[in-house]
Amino acid sequence: MGTTAELVIPAREFALARSLDRVPSLEVRIEPVVASGTDSIMPHVGFRADRESLATLDDHLEADPTVVGSKQLANGDDERRYLIQWADSVIETVNRLTSTSSTILDAFGTGAQWHLRVLVPERDVLSATYDAATEAGLTIDVARVHELELTERSRYGLTDAQYETLVTALAAGYYEIPRNVDMEGLAAELDISHQALSERLRRAHRRLVTESLDVDRSPSE
Repeated sequence: MGTTAELVIPAREFALARSLDRVPSLEVRIEPVVASGTDSIMPHVGFRADRESLATLDDHLEADPTVVGSKQLANGDDERRYLIQWADSVIETVNRLTSTSSTILDAFGTGAQWHLRVLVPERDVLSATYDAATEAGLTIDVARVHELELTERSRYGLTDAQYETLVTALAAGYYEIPRNVDMEGLAAELDISHQALSERLRRAHRRLVTESLDVDRSPSE
């Protein structure tokens, strides 16, 4: 049975602590994406604040030790979107949190804290994730834990087959960096073709992202 949990981590132990401290009104949301390599870990980041604060954001990102590089993708009155290349310290923290078959669905940062929503295939994996992270020196508070039932799968727009595929991929280490299983191995475990797996993952990932971000889906999806 899949489980989601909200983990609270001090910003100083994760990312953008300097920027969050210098811009008190700043809200940061890391959008859920599937990473394909260390340079693409959680690259899409949204920033929300008043216009005056956003005007200084580029300077703060340039001075932030957890950011190696940034590229502005969109600019609105109270929101900006960036492509962020994270420093090794952020990548190492993500790797610690996902080394036990956990997947980070999204992350929200404001003030001195980050709230990370993670998905694990079962409760024991959540305990292992917590133990591995705290043993590495991270300060983690488990704010809430929720078992996924069929109603939650439906709420995220997932079919039973898509849900089974995501949980199996998670448990097999498909989302780890580097991956513990490739597409061929995962397809064999699910007893489906490589093409069927690719299409099922693509549709499942799209549904998770669109439902999590509360945006409209194309009728064809």
